[in-house]
Amino acid sequence: MFVVTEANAAAIRTVFEQEGEFSAAIELRRRFPGIANNEQARVQARTIAGWQPLPPPPSKSRKCSTRSSTR
Repeated sequence: MFVVTEANAAAIRTVFEQEGEFSAAIELRRRFPGIANNEQARVQARTIAGWQPLPPPPSKSRKCSTRSSTR
């Protein structure tokens, strides 16, 4: 198991789109040296290439609330 950051995923997607599946598998193995099987690297590269980038996080706007005292 390994964790793929958005930066790694973007790099793998770019290589996949520009140079193809095999090059993306090589890029995946370069970034994650623990992956030794080429066929698994190709499957994982295809999977990562199919991911969509994450949407930007929602803005954290603070809502002002006024509390009325009823006591």
